[in-house]
Amino acid sequence: MKFNKNKRMFLAMYTAMMSAVMLTGFASSTEAQEQSAVESEASTEPSNQEETLDDTQSDGDVGTDWCVSKEVIDVQSGMIENVKIAAIEAKIAYEAKLEEERRAAEEAERIAREKAEAEAAAEAEAAAAAQAEAEAAQQAEKELLASLIFCEAGNQPYEGQVAVGAVVMNRIKSSSYPDTMEEVIYQSGQFSPAMSGWLDRVRANQGYTEAAMQAAEDALAGSNPIGDCLYFSVGGYGTRIGDHLFH
Repeated sequence: MKFNKNKRMFLAMYTAMMSAVMLTGFASSTEAQEQSAVESEASTEPSNQEETLDDTQSDGDVGTDWCVSKEVIDVQSGMIENVKIAAIEAKIAYEAKLEEERRAAEEAERIAREKAEAEAAAEAEAAAAAQAEAEAAQQAEKELLASLIFCEAGNQPYEGQVAVGAVVMNRIKSSSYPDTMEEVIYQSGQFSPAMSGWLDRVRANQGYTEAAMQAAEDALAGSNPIGDCLYFSVGGYGTRIGDHLFH
């Protein structure tokens, strides 16, 4: 019973302050043994009963100290093993976290790259579509102007054909007329081929000549042999080019 009591006391104290208790435990064990030896030598006539009791008590104390010390070693070894296990588990968890973060970063980078590529592709597609639309609009304007030049001056010298195109361009720039070629050419009462339907037939069938198309391209590029003239006719006044007077 004495051994169990000492063991419980020592373990309770070890849990609170392991290092201090270990030192104190070992010191107390040594001191108790030395004190027992001194008291035995100091007694000149001990009785057999007392010697028996002292020997029994001394043997019990030594056994108790040895068992407690072994218990301390076992507990300490267990704690060290637990610390090692915890360290290994912490390392594994940390490495797993790093791997997860790496994969997350790679995934985010992949998503960002794919998004950028998709946006770039969409922009390129939109730019290509816009360019194609602009080119189609330019081609349509050239064909419309070439058709009008053919209808109005297809039998005139090349300069006269460019001059008709220049009249249309001057009207687009003038505040007195619409600002698009379609609206200028189809404006009511201005160009008779547009009013009669002849212009639409030539335009639909691409019935204009190569000279008329070249004259349209030159006029669109800025060629202008008639200055600021906004009108032309076969009679009246103005600068004569072929059969037409420009004013």
